[in-house]
Amino acid sequence: MFLADLWYFALPSKRLKPGRTVGVTLLGEPLLLGRARDGRAFALGGLCPHRGTPLSHGRFDGGEIECCYHGWRFNTEGRCTTIPSLIDEDGADLSRIHVKRYPCREVQGNLWVYFGKESGALPEVPTVPEIGECRPKIVEDMLFACHLDHAAVGLMDPAHRAFVHGSGWWRRAQAMREKACQVEPIALGWRVGRHKTRDGYGLLGREATAEITFRLPGVRVEHVKAGGRVVCHLTALTPVSESETRVNHAVYWTAPGLSALKPAIRASVRRMLREDRRILELQQAGLKHGPELMLIGDADVQAKWYYALKDGYAAARELGQSFRNPLKERSLAWRG
Repeated sequence: MFLADLWYFALPSKRLKPGRTVGVTLLGEPLLLGRARDGRAFALGGLCPHRGTPLSHGRFDGGEIECCYHGWRFNTEGRCTTIPSLIDEDGADLSRIHVKRYPCREVQGNLWVYFGKESGALPEVPTVPEIGECRPKIVEDMLFACHLDHAAVGLMDPAHRAFVHGSGWWRRAQAMREKACQVEPIALGWRVGRHKTRDGYGLLGREATAEITFRLPGVRVEHVKAGGRVVCHLTALTPVSESETRVNHAVYWTAPGLSALKPAIRASVRRMLREDRRILELQQAGLKHGPELMLIGDADVQAKWYYALKDGYAAARELGQSFRNPLKERSLAWRG
């Protein structure tokens, strides 16, 4: 249903306090995210193997999770340590009982979970450049009622802004202008080369330029620079099910003056997420009828690349082969 052997955004770090657990659903699978008493984050299968009760309803003492149904206990590696109902004569081997453990990494204030085989070195967790290990200044998320593919294509669509985002007088032909960029392949996606941007970054003090990367399974990073100041937007798509996708948006910056504008920036992020959610919900109403879709012109090239990249990656994994990015460097031009 979804691509494997990749990192998926799970949760902002600040939402997982020490000694606490959180139940989530990722890629259709229930998971338990937790933070041990030593501060280390972990991810386990979310259901007790005894009767399938969600472990998120159990007690966590910072070292072990206790199921609320029969008191079975599991450590943060997923191994069963206690079954209260057993007597010595039962002779059960607890070492053979466990819940699945998922690789979990905490990077730049976000928790990522790896879905796939743990053979060899795992790929790198997505990061934003020139930020170091600082946490995001703003983190927002919203549940979209659509498949990951539609959310991903909307995320990289360069032509919808004038029609979906902004006020009534700032729409359509009056707001559209010709744009061009150079695009090159990277390990799991592509990079839109650095270009001038006018999207409200004049506050940074100098003419701003932006570089945008997109990589599988659905991670977009917009890196804006003006002089020595940096603003980064990380947008990560996390499939919940075939019909639901959580859109996570984190904003980082190195310009101290922007902190005073944090409420306004947060409101802008929320507004754009709501507008994107609305248009994708309208699209879903049409897709129920099974129309044949069209991708036309350079503005839709990145959508074509997404599907080609996804198909190529899935095929390589199925055959047990190394993935080679099939994309080629090229220039794109469109009005948007």
